[in-house]
Amino acid sequence: MFENLRVSVFLAARALQRGGRGRVLLNIIVIAFVFTNMIFLPSVISGAVESYNVQTIDFMTSDIVIGPRVDERYIEDADTLLGRINRIPGVIRASARFSMPVSVDFEENTVSIEVKAFDPRDEVEVTKIHEFIEEGSFLGSGDRDEILLGVLVTGHEDKSKDFYDSLGGAAVGDVVTVRYANGVVRQYRIKGIVRTKSYIADYMAFVTADEMESVLGGTGPNTRASEILVKATDDADLSALKRMILSFGVGEEVKTWEDATSDIVAESVESFNIINNITVIGSLIIAIVVIFILITIKTFTNRKQIGILKAIGIKKSVIINSYVMQVFFICTFGVILGLVILEAMVLYFTAYPIEFPDGTVTPLVDAGMLVENTVMLYLSSAVAGFIPAWRITNEKILDAMRGA
Repeated sequence: MFENLRVSVFLAARALQRGGRGRVLLNIIVIAFVFTNMIFLPSVISGAVESYNVQTIDFMTSDIVIGPRVDERYIEDADTLLGRINRIPGVIRASARFSMPVSVDFEENTVSIEVKAFDPRDEVEVTKIHEFIEEGSFLGSGDRDEILLGVLVTGHEDKSKDFYDSLGGAAVGDVVTVRYANGVVRQYRIKGIVRTKSYIADYMAFVTADEMESVLGGTGPNTRASEILVKATDDADLSALKRMILSFGVGEEVKTWEDATSDIVAESVESFNIINNITVIGSLIIAIVVIFILITIKTFTNRKQIGILKAIGIKKSVIINSYVMQVFFICTFGVILGLVILEAMVLYFTAYPIEFPDGTVTPLVDAGMLVENTVMLYLSSAVAGFIPAWRITNEKILDAMRGA
């Protein structure tokens, strides 16, 4: 067995030496770009999913989100619940939010969005919205006549630049009219404009809990909440913390950020995976065609030589293996060159991230994805190399020698 393997290696090496360095190099380059194409798009998709996850934690749910009990619209007695949660080990801070649909008017422009009310002292400890103020400043405790707007809400004077309906370029210091769903109408000065690059967080408005309490006529977020966001310590196991919160007698619906977004992320990842699978299959077809043509040309060119090898007693399996080894040689150097190209692209896009509507994305290369796609490339190429070699070696010796 080992003797046959040595003969196959010798024949493969001789064939590559005689095959022309330029042709071999060209095939290696083709395989390198096929490999890069197989890895790069999935890495961008992984980066986009990671970016979405980070935005979700930083701006939407924090680490754990507590919602109303089943069949209830609000969390009642939120103040007491906040105090209980803040005493649980592993919790840095909890912040109650109260949400209400509103329409916001500015000059002749109107947008319908959701306004969220919170205590700014709690909010800065559970989310990072305060770190992404593009203009103006974040809300302070006790602010009553001011509002924070997402950048997609304020928009541009040129409406063609806007993603959604906007206020046509409202700026910090401008006064907007907010019409709450309960019929209350208030005027607010825009205190700050938020640009998080999350298309959800950037299309919201924020006021203080004190202001919302006034709008609600005294039944405010301090006693009633739509949700409570919980920030955990860095070393906290979120699933264990969720169980601990429940064990403290919290009867509301408790979810980790992954629980809260799993359906949305799963649907997005599924859509991305369809595109990704099409790309991978397309890349593999290109690799198979290139290798098949390469080995077919080589076997037809070496038809007489193959006949002579069979005539002197070299086994068919040894000859076939020599061609499969040539394929492995091209794939190995193609994968190495592809990794170099891929690393260069990842470094470039890490320095200059890709701009997506919902944030910047840097490619995220997963080791499992690398191994999986490399194995598929090797297997596909091996099959593409095996078939033409097998066909030629099955010819009769005299036919093969005459066909040169």
